[in-house]
Amino acid sequence: MIKKIAFIALSILLFVRCEEEKDPFLISNKAVGNITLGMKIKQVDSIFANDSIVKLHAREDELATKGEVEIYEKGGKKLLLISPRNNNNPEALIANFQFFDNRYKTDKGLNLGSTFKFIKDNYEIKNIETTLSTVVVFLKDSDLFINIDKKELPENLRYNPSIVIEASNIPDEAKIKYLMLSWDIDSLEQTDKKE
Repeated sequence: MIKKIAFIALSILLFVRCEEEKDPFLISNKAVGNITLGMKIKQVDSIFANDSIVKLHAREDELATKGEVEIYEKGGKKLLLISPRNNNNPEALIANFQFFDNRYKTDKGLNLGSTFKFIKDNYEIKNIETTLSTVVVFLKDSDLFINIDKKELPENLRYNPSIVIEASNIPDEAKIKYLMLSWDIDSLEQTDKKE
């Protein structure tokens, strides 16, 4: 009996230590720090209990977190923006992230401070699209996408939103303007509806 209790206590201790060692700034296709794919927006309160949470579309009488939230460290540094699929439901699944702090990074080291050369050297580019003011770079086998300001492009490519931009048109030293992650939660939402 004592061996069983010791084994259970050791297992719990190891589990707790593994949880403590998880990098709160690691970005992957299934997690952003302690937020995992399938979590609901109302769970953000407990995950960021030591940080400041700014509810962007809050009403005074609401208790649970719902809608987009910005997360700030206690010192005031903006960390990230978290968005659910549905802004009016605290049960809505978290779907999107925008990162504002360089500490948020992938296992390969991609972060907001990376250059386009780093992206080309470490990732396969799936697609490049243009908007009025940015070039959006989608990565193969990743839910991450990167926006690069058109000001980083050669002059002749900046002003025509319908021009096709290739990876070779983007200078190696081009900086990331926005680093974002968008989870495909459609299958998770279908599972929730069936239950």
